Amino acid sequence: MAHREDLDILIVEDNPSDVRLVREALKACASSHRLQVARDGEEALAMLRRQPPHQGASRPNLVLLDLNLPRMDGRELLAQLKHDPELRRIPVVVLTTSGAERDVQSSYDLHANGYVVKPIEVEQLFDMIRVIEQFWFHVARLAEQTQ
Repeated sequence: MAHREDLDILIVEDNPSDVRLVREALKACASSHRLQVARDGEEALAMLRRQPPHQGASRPNLVLLDLNLPRMDGRELLAQLKHDPELRRIPVVVLTTSGAERDVQSSYDLHANGYVVKPIEVEQLFDMIRVIEQFWFHVARLAEQTQ
């Protein structure tokens, strides 16, 4: 189980404003976090698989995944993660602007661990990130990471 001082979160998000808001929301949480950022699915997969130039990347305890990404979108990345025996146990929470039922269903069909629609209001986003952090790092039991 992750210790409070070594919680790693990977956010896969191409919008720098959203990354900044998530970073600020996590700073307000009681636990300390290391936030890694991937701008698209290909970069995220390279980081998770520790491929060059990410050989020293730590495995995250949680992935926050946007669906609409350049190069490899979130759906394709989710499918690859959940089919990879070394990565499939990492919880993936889809964090997206889409509330479309087909996106919700396809994400769960691809074994997402949660689906959250980004609120428009900043304070609501901060509250939502705190709830996600609280659940995944203080309520749920995470699988041990293979390093």
